[in-house]
Amino acid sequence: MLQVWALEGIPEVSPGDDLVTLIVAAAGTSLADGDIVVVTSKVVSKAEGRIVPADDREDAITSETVRVVASRETSPGHRTRIVENRLGIVAAAAGVDASNTPHGTVLLLPVDPDASARAIADGIRLARGVRVGVIITDTLGRAWREGQTDQAIGAAGVHVFEDLRGGTDAEGRPLSVTMPCVADEIASAADLVKGKASRLPVAVVRGRADLVGDLDLPGARAIVRPAERDMFHTGAEEAYSDGFAAGAASVS
Repeated sequence: MLQVWALEGIPEVSPGDDLVTLIVAAAGTSLADGDIVVVTSKVVSKAEGRIVPADDREDAITSETVRVVASRETSPGHRTRIVENRLGIVAAAAGVDASNTPHGTVLLLPVDPDASARAIADGIRLARGVRVGVIITDTLGRAWREGQTDQAIGAAGVHVFEDLRGGTDAEGRPLSVTMPCVADEIASAADLVKGKASRLPVAVVRGRADLVGDLDLPGARAIVRPAERDMFHTGAEEAYSDGFAAGAASVS
């Protein structure tokens, strides 16, 4: 049976705060071997001091951007940029977030979410003597679908994929490509109890101890599809413009 609950009692996080101490205090003795602790990236960013003035948001987006995927004017005077950030994640505004942050500031994503997850997982294991995994999440949109879901951007001590390739389905047919991204599924499940405005930044998922393992398991960076296998590298208008320019150059 899968159980998911949010941890109450975690205060507003400020730069320099020890997230392990805050999580352990909120969890008390409730954590057990095989639990997966799911932490929203916002509190990780706050603890790590990844806060910049809101007036610098556009510059922050630019500095976090590796590649522009698509850019559209979504309303007069407002342009949305879908970009690949330095973590390899494709997201609106490079993940620079203006929600649930002190007035006049915006948050950058953690510098290395996998490393942050390892530090939290290691700290909880040492403090409580329980073998837990940690997933750090962020809210992202999905191509072809409206709305957003929480997805894993950092992970430690937990398998991010459940590799079913080589097995068979319920009818005995071979599974050749089935590899659920369980880290993203757990992130979304945890968001159902954490919410977006309830000040509950941490949740615990119990019932998938089979996914919890050593701290050196591949992190969430392994989820990012390599560029050579990216079939959707560029936005439609950008791809058309690039193709048109290439064709014009070959004619000239």
